Amino acid sequence: MGLVPSDLTSLGQRNSGFYEHRRSSVVLNLPGLEVFPGDLLVSDGAADYLCHPLLLLNSESKKPRWPFSKRGVGKDKHKRTSDMENCLSSVKITNFRGYDFYSLKDKTWDEVMETHHKLLTNQLDLRKQQEAMWELFTSECTYFLDHLLVLKMIFMNTLKYLQTHEYLLDVDLWRLFANLEELTQTSLGFVNSLFGIIKDYVDASDISSSLDFISVLTKYFRGSLCQSHQTYCLNYSAAIFYLESLRQRDDFGIYLKWCEQNEQCRRLHLPELLVAPLQRLTRYPLLLKNIWKRSMDSAEKIMIYSIKEKVEKSIRDLEGKVKWLDNFQKFRYLQEIIVWPPLWDRDKRFFIPECLKHIFKEHTAENILSPTNRHLLYEGKLTLAESTRFLDVYLFLFNDFLLVTKTKRNKKKLGGSDPGLMCPSLTPELQAVIKEGGSCTVLDQPIPLDRLVVKSIEPLHVSVFGLRNAFLIQHENRYRQCIAAFLLQAQTENIKKTWMAQITTAISCFTKSQETKKIPLFTLPAESSEI
Repeated sequence: MGLVPSDLTSLGQRNSGFYEHRRSSVVLNLPGLEVFPGDLLVSDGAADYLCHPLLLLNSESKKPRWPFSKRGVGKDKHKRTSDMENCLSSVKITNFRGYDFYSLKDKTWDEVMETHHKLLTNQLDLRKQQEAMWELFTSECTYFLDHLLVLKMIFMNTLKYLQTHEYLLDVDLWRLFANLEELTQTSLGFVNSLFGIIKDYVDASDISSSLDFISVLTKYFRGSLCQSHQTYCLNYSAAIFYLESLRQRDDFGIYLKWCEQNEQCRRLHLPELLVAPLQRLTRYPLLLKNIWKRSMDSAEKIMIYSIKEKVEKSIRDLEGKVKWLDNFQKFRYLQEIIVWPPLWDRDKRFFIPECLKHIFKEHTAENILSPTNRHLLYEGKLTLAESTRFLDVYLFLFNDFLLVTKTKRNKKKLGGSDPGLMCPSLTPELQAVIKEGGSCTVLDQPIPLDRLVVKSIEPLHVSVFGLRNAFLIQHENRYRQCIAAFLLQAQTENIKKTWMAQITTAISCFTKSQETKKIPLFTLPAESSEI
């Protein structure tokens, strides 16, 4: 269950759409200007996106193209804010008390039995099983009423209402709420089904009647309940990061404040509500286990246990998909951040005439940084000691090589990029580099882990140079000759030890994997007796 690879690919494509814009040249069609054949016309929305500071590469981009266009911006902004507040005042939120099960979510099983004058069973085990089922039902009621319904009715529907009145049109509902509609409908169906069997049991005149809950559990846990949660959870980290970028805007802040002040939010903020489906999915196995422990019938126990195993497998599958998707998105962003200079720029010893440079076809970053081929194990900022200066560097430790890059910050800042265009899993250091319009330029060729040697440097040897927490990385060729060396300094001794441990472990794992691949080469089949 869950998303198929094609679905994940589409998610990756949707997140990576802006890369294609970055590689495009655009001619805007302005009123009164003549249009010539070959001009590329874009819509107003696309033009706004393409004029984003992150995508403007020339130094003059920080200057307004039309200085007179900002006249009266303050007044217009104030009027727009006032109009939006008036629009919000006309929003009507329905009360959630209309659901039949609303009054039951805070009651105990004993209270329900007493209310309906139903005698409690004398069998202690059966009574505990009924209480376990009641816990599943009431917790699902709370989840639906206090989280999913609040998200849908107060936050999502209000945003839809604003967009129908031409406000916050650029806010992507899917990026923020994913399949919330589907999740709400599935949870409501589950609650109503549980409520139905409980009502039938309570209303039954026969004292020996039992709760027929197995069919309901089988229908929903083997059906759409886990799948809809998987879809939502895959989008969660991107949604939270997108929300943080939107909160920087005044207009979105007005909408968010209005929603969170609603009494039905119970003082919960949007991030606390968005995480509820993740917490709920991980709680299902515990609730099912509680029911299984209190079941007496062997066939019933087997059925409940298999349902619990199905939910746990769904969670494990989700963890794998989240890691895959996170790794895929991160590598797409690394391909944009990391700059690979050509040979003649990387090493001044090599002279290549202009007329011969076309011969050297460098492998593209897309091939080197492919998420299907490798994994990023560790990364971080260090200081590289050169002969005359200290240089800020950023290291990427992959499962098969180490990459040393120089962080290059744009001296003429472009006003900072939109955090919504970044990957949630990028480190704060990389995010800071992107915000300043910078990049990570590769200093030397990637160092394969089977050609890498790491050594700790004693303070006695380098203290005269002002170095602390230093260690050395050597790049050796196939003849075990050192062809490059990097004297690195960490901020603290613990960071230094962590880096050395990570590199050592990566080298060990890579060596073992290479030895495993070589085993079949030396395991020859038995010789035929006929030879």
